[in-house]
Amino acid sequence: MSTPRDLMIVAMDVVPVHPVGQGDVSLALAGAEAVDLLRAEALELVGDRIVPRLRPVPDDHLLREAASALVRQAPYERLEDWLWRRGRGLSSVYLTALEEEGHVTRKRSRWTPFRGGRPLVSDTEARRRAAYRWAADEPVLAALAAAVGIREEVTGDGPVVTDDSVLTVLAAVHDAVMELEAVRQRRAIENAAFANVWRGA
Repeated sequence: MSTPRDLMIVAMDVVPVHPVGQGDVSLALAGAEAVDLLRAEALELVGDRIVPRLRPVPDDHLLREAASALVRQAPYERLEDWLWRRGRGLSSVYLTALEEEGHVTRKRSRWTPFRGGRPLVSDTEARRRAAYRWAADEPVLAALAAAVGIREEVTGDGPVVTDDSVLTVLAAVHDAVMELEAVRQRRAIENAAFANVWRGA
């Protein structure tokens, strides 16, 4: 399994401390892919640019897709741009993959007989692995989960991330999620103002 798969399982399996949007999770999944590709030496960060490297990527087919999507011509892609481009709809991609592999099932009810039902994480080795990382406060998984509101920010004397490139990715994910929330709030204000205009008319 991979960090993005573990994050997706945790996002479905843990009661969040704040409401979590699919867009937030998608941005964090793109960041998790970047972290795993960094660790596999399939890319490196040069400043804020993602530079691909000619190294084998992990067996995970979604990480292979992520590696193949890297911009391979100078001046290369900015990390922030990668998060937004790769993250578009990424939570749905991971959910589909986990379902196809048997890690997620659908709970059907008489209220949702034709919509596939609510996704539930199956009791598989993948779930146990994600739960182990979660219980151990694995620092990358914990930081990504905190960025999207699944848990509070990481504090205390537990394990910490020491790799500068990984820290850069985690900070970029946090900033992107904050930017997405700002966009949501701006749209909500605009929609409310528009509705008031119509009511006034």
